Amino acid sequence: MAMGQSLASRPLLRLAGRQSRNCQQLSLRQFHQLRSSRPSIASTRSTASSATRWTATRSASTGAAAAADARSGITRVKNLVLGTTILLFSTAGFYYFTDTRASVHQWLVPRIIRTVLPDAEDAHEYGNKLMKAMWDFGVHIRERASPDNTGELKTEIFGHTISNPIGTSAGLDKNADIPDALFALGAGIVEVGGTTPKPQPGNPSPRLFRIVSQHALINRYGLNSLGADEMARRLRQRVREYAYKHGLGADEEAERLVLNGAAGVPPGSLTAGRLMAVQVAKNKTTPDEDIEAVKADYVYCVDRLAKYADIIVVNVSSPNTPGLRTLQRVEPLTKILTGVVNSARAADRATKPAVMVKVSPDEDSAEQISGICEAIYAAGVDGVIVANTTKARPAALPTGYALPAKEQETMKEQGGYSGPQLFEKSLALVKAYRRALDDHPAKDEKAASKVIFSSGGLTNGQQARELLNAGASAAMLYTALVFGGAGTITRIKKELVEQKQEK
Repeated sequence: MAMGQSLASRPLLRLAGRQSRNCQQLSLRQFHQLRSSRPSIASTRSTASSATRWTATRSASTGAAAAADARSGITRVKNLVLGTTILLFSTAGFYYFTDTRASVHQWLVPRIIRTVLPDAEDAHEYGNKLMKAMWDFGVHIRERASPDNTGELKTEIFGHTISNPIGTSAGLDKNADIPDALFALGAGIVEVGGTTPKPQPGNPSPRLFRIVSQHALINRYGLNSLGADEMARRLRQRVREYAYKHGLGADEEAERLVLNGAAGVPPGSLTAGRLMAVQVAKNKTTPDEDIEAVKADYVYCVDRLAKYADIIVVNVSSPNTPGLRTLQRVEPLTKILTGVVNSARAADRATKPAVMVKVSPDEDSAEQISGICEAIYAAGVDGVIVANTTKARPAALPTGYALPAKEQETMKEQGGYSGPQLFEKSLALVKAYRRALDDHPAKDEKAASKVIFSSGGLTNGQQARELLNAGASAAMLYTALVFGGAGTITRIKKELVEQKQEK
């Protein structure tokens, strides 16, 4: 029985074994399926590593961007600071260098000019061109906080109230290129010219020489000029530009309005409180002995220029035009001045320019001074400018100073001498002409006194005060500007104001 049962159970055992093997096979398949359906540890690690790298890269990228932004912000701040600094320094530099009070104009600029341009005429020519360009672009040197603002320097000349009695002499602006730039330096009066009827080249170069130790010049320009017609064209254009800027138009009618006072400024200077003088002369080729021809030369100039001038100046005293000083004798001078006065009174405008005559410092005897005063009264001239350059060669200053060998040679050059040594002579001539004019029998007690301008040797405010106290209405300069720089007029006026305030 037991054996039967054993035999009977064998199929069951075999079935159980097969089921067990099937279960094992199933379990293996499920295990492999489960294993294949999950990421491997390596894959998980790789993914985690990639995520870490991405996060790190993103963090690094974000950090780099932040650093770049920071650097960019710093750069912008630096650029802003640098730009602001440059702007501030440029603005400060502009205001400093264009101010007549800047010491650089006195102590540095004249020395640089003499070094860079050893030929004095080149320096004169390029200096004028530079001043004109600076004026045209509005970057010219000018007075800021002018001594004129105190009102203590105001003076009456030919019915005009001018802001100060310091002027620039003819020769500085021969062809009316820079009158406005000279007014900007503080001059109360600017004299342009001298001009001749026809263009003439003047004397051969070199014709302008420096004596640096004496702050003096010798010139023999010989009245080089572009001619009266060219000067008239320039002055006409100046008036029309002024009219246009002030809303009056730019045509002939606008010009007429300005010249007749519609703009409220003197028709010559076109600047309130200032006057412009125009100097006229004869051509070198006009024979001195033909007085009618000589007079015609002067009248030609006045006919064309009188309406653009506040003052007409008759030059009969240049030492560099042969025979010109002989015209200071009473008879020829009276004829010339009469012709000029008549022409000036016929000027095509409401008010007429005053007429002055510029005389030589070398004709200084009582007889010569008396003769010139006789001609002034006979012709109806309004005043006299004393004086022009001298043929003499004054002793060096200070007394006993020995000029360097090169300057001793320069002193031998022909031409008119100008510089500080002429001051005492100018002062003496102002006193002499004041007495002669005031004591002249023809003087009308009811009429205004004849006006005197001093020209020669002026360098400082004390000298200006002495000239004014001696009887001059204005003190003019040229050479002092060459050696003292663009701030010379401002310094002289400042000294004048200080002197008045000390009293």
